[in-house]
This record gives sequence, structure tokens and C-alpha cells, in this order.
Amino acid sequence: MPTSLRILGIDPGLNRTGFGVIDVTGSKLQCVESGIIRVPGGDLYRRLGTILAALSDVIRATQPHVATVEKVFVNVNPQSTLLLGQARGAAICAAASSGLVVHEYAALRIKQAVVGFGQADKKQVQLMVQRLLGLARAPAEDAADALACAICHAHGGMGLGAIATRDRRVKRGRLL
Repeated sequence: MPTSLRILGIDPGLNRTGFGVIDVTGSKLQCVESGIIRVPGGDLYRRLGTILAALSDVIRATQPHVATVEKVFVNVNPQSTLLLGQARGAAICAAASSGLVVHEYAALRIKQAVVGFGQADKKQVQLMVQRLLGLARAPAEDAADALACAICHAHGGMGLGAIATRDRRVKRGRLL
């Protein structure tokens, strides 16, 4: 029986943190669990504690072998970027304190790996995640982003973009 790799994908956010766990066996991908951690308002330290505790619970329940997290992009608003970075830090701490190696991917690379187009919108990501994992319906945006992060790692960080561009060029998600 082929061994599988269980990957936790995390889409960090201070209001909503998406998570998605997939199993990879050969070239087969299967969704184990996904969801959104809704972070209540209030003091920053409590919000970060909520992210840390909830992701720790997900890790205990699903027992992933490795974690992936989306990198922070620099926003127009430096304060928003700083807050997102802190949410991301809480997510990374949850994985690291559970002994998981954490891999980081830029949003552009994740979209390229999953959709084949780095500028894909959220709806395109949701639909491709649904298709790649054979889900009955598209996951919520934050959960889809987390699953996409895990899929990106499963594909060695390259995914559909590497397949599509091996012999052809890709423009706006379409092969030329």
C-alpha cells in the first residue's frame, strides 16, 4: 500500500483563519478536513490566542505530517500588514509547537500551482480546489485558500503551472 503524506494548509487572518488538511498518495489528492476559525473581536492577544488554540486543536485532531502557510504580502496599509503578520505568527507557532515543519508560499505561487494563473481570483481558486479534490461543492474562500496552499505543496510548489508551461505558454490561465 502506498504511503501518504498529510498536509495542513493555513490561510492566516485576524478575523478568519482558513485551514485545510489533505492526504496525498502518489498523484491522488483527498480532502480530510477544512474549515474556518472565526476569531472574535477584542484584545489582540486574545485574538492571537484563539488562532493558536484552534489550530492546535486541528493539528491534534488531524495529525498532519507537515504544514504550509501563505506568506504575507505588503498591503497599502502598513497597520493591516502588521496585524496579518501577527495572525500568521500565531498560526506558525501552532504548527511549530506541534513539531511540524512549516513551508511558506506566496499567494502568486499558490494560485499558479492550483489554477495555472498567478492572478486568479478567489472564485477561480475555489472552483479549482473543488475540482482537484473532487468535492461536492466549493469550499468557503478562506478554507479554499488554505486547501490551495496544501495542494501547492503537494505539487512541489509548482502544480498546474509547471505542467502547463512545460511546452507552452500560459496567458491568463489559458494555454497558448
